Amino acid sequence: MGACNSSESYTRRKGLTSVVKLDVMTSQAIDRMLKNDEKRQAREVKILLLGPGASGKSTILIIHLDGFNGYEREEFRRQIYVNLCQSMTTAGTIMEQQDVSFEHESNRARMQSLVPLVVDLRSGQHYPTTTLDTLTKLWQDAGVRDAFSRGAGAEILENATYFYSDLPRLFQCDYTPNNQDILRCRHKTTGISESVYECNSLTYRLFDVGGQRTERKKWVHCFENVTAVMFLVAMSGYDLCLLEDKESNQMQEALMLFDSICNTQWFRRTAIILFLNKVDLFKERILFSPIRNHFPDYDGKLPHGGRVMFSEHTPLEADRLIIDRRMACVIKLRRHCTDAAYTTAINTSLMKVVMASVYDNIVSGYVDQVLGMKTLTEKYCSLPSPNGIPLILPRNRNLSEQMSL
Repeated sequence: MGACNSSESYTRRKGLTSVVKLDVMTSQAIDRMLKNDEKRQAREVKILLLGPGASGKSTILIIHLDGFNGYEREEFRRQIYVNLCQSMTTAGTIMEQQDVSFEHESNRARMQSLVPLVVDLRSGQHYPTTTLDTLTKLWQDAGVRDAFSRGAGAEILENATYFYSDLPRLFQCDYTPNNQDILRCRHKTTGISESVYECNSLTYRLFDVGGQRTERKKWVHCFENVTAVMFLVAMSGYDLCLLEDKESNQMQEALMLFDSICNTQWFRRTAIILFLNKVDLFKERILFSPIRNHFPDYDGKLPHGGRVMFSEHTPLEADRLIIDRRMACVIKLRRHCTDAAYTTAINTSLMKVVMASVYDNIVSGYVDQVLGMKTLTEKYCSLPSPNGIPLILPRNRNLSEQMSL
């Protein structure tokens, strides 16, 4: 009996020892996995592209992509056709609402015939030749061109002039969008798009999320462990309405959204870089759409001591500053640096300089605290910039001080 009990006890002890060893091995394996994950995350740079719809976020992402394959270019080709038709039908709506007359009455029937042509093309399907004739004659009509110039409130696509000035090329049977066509193409971003690439032993994860109101509820899924936020604002949107809400102004929406991003607990220790985008369109728009119409407290005067950045049109500096000040008021309570860059996203050479500068600061050791821009401004502010627009706002301490000039 004693021998049997002793044997059973030994077996149980041996079994328990094996279980303990297995638990220890499992625990050690988990620890190794966690350490490897920590090392991997330490080499990851997570960047969010945020901003309201039509601010240029996807254009920034496109610049980072290593070319496009045939399938992707075909998708853009089909979307460009939709852009062409949508812009023209929107112009027709403006003409009806604002009682704009056609220069040639025969174009009224052409405008009406265009509606059923606004369809999604099949893959490989050529642009209909009948549409080319219709769009060409409509674009040449002075009344239609007048409607395009009035199209701010109805949001005629900003790429309209670019594409309509080159219609014959687009309707060629062998047409394939070039890189500039792709940058100009407008398509709504839905969901979350991630681009991953390696550079200088770091893994960059760049997230582009839809900016429309219905898409913003998805943003929170990307908010954890963010290294930097690139927030884009379309400066040309000061007199535009939202696509999803014709009663709301794009710039006011951007201010509200930027305020919520700057002051959320998620980004207390996260660097935020403000891209004041579409400067080229802004300079064009304020020549015929006064900014004071949309900012009643703005008197159009250049604040005392302000620096002239748009040398050829001094009043443009005052118009720019009113937007700068609105943004500065939002971020004045932040304890770490928030920086800004004037950008034209379709200017790839300019954007590559700006983006390379941003990444250079990450590599230089700003990741652990904030993504400072001091090195960037020292290296690039002295460079000549297109159209007299500085690449980056010069800084002393923070953006708020610079914007309060």
